Amino acid sequence: MRTPDLTHAHWTKSSHSGANGGDCLELALAISGFAPIRDSKHTDGGPVIPFTRPAWAAFVSALVRS
Repeated sequence: MRTPDLTHAHWTKSSHSGANGGDCLELALAISGFAPIRDSKHTDGGPVIPFTRPAWAAFVSALVRS
């Protein structure tokens, strides 16, 4: 699997995370073919999980069904 270029990624987190947002995931938008996520506490060089868009959609769908 190729690694997405996240140099100019725009990261966003849920509006439900509140002001502190300490236990949240951030999702990078507009990354072709990918839905990268990261821990909102480690935004400066922490690990990134580069989900493919179909894998992310399946993950979210499974959460909604449970």
